[in-house]
Amino acid sequence: MRTYNISPLWRSTIGFDRVFDLVDAARHTAGEANYPPCNVERLSDERYRISLALAGFSPDEITVTAEQSVLTIEGRKGDKGPRDFVYRGISSRPFKRQFNLAAHVRVEGARFDNGLLQVELVREIPDAMKPRRIPIDNLDVQQIEREAA
Repeated sequence: MRTYNISPLWRSTIGFDRVFDLVDAARHTAGEANYPPCNVERLSDERYRISLALAGFSPDEITVTAEQSVLTIEGRKGDKGPRDFVYRGISSRPFKRQFNLAAHVRVEGARFDNGLLQVELVREIPDAMKPRRIPIDNLDVQQIEREAA
């Protein structure tokens, strides 16, 4: 079974539009080439790292942009004049990779080392959304009757 019909979910859910859009986008991009190769690594419950193999690129030929819930990494090689390759195995084609970020995930930084671009991500849950303990008032029956009167 390779196709899923999610239209019944659209009718019965509210506020999950982004999730369905992500599922639909993943379905359409499944056959596309994934260049450059990358790893997505979970370092802890709240920290992640994306590593892209960018052999032949320099840091000034790469741009990393975080916009709302999308991280975009683009690369474009500068033209270094005519070269005569006997065999060309290292790709220098331009690329654009996009990663959808969950709510409250922010890009902490990026570094380029030995042909690998590493982008550090952190999930920061706001205090208002963290679990909190609710104190329970202990009122006896006489207090309730006094307050009602």
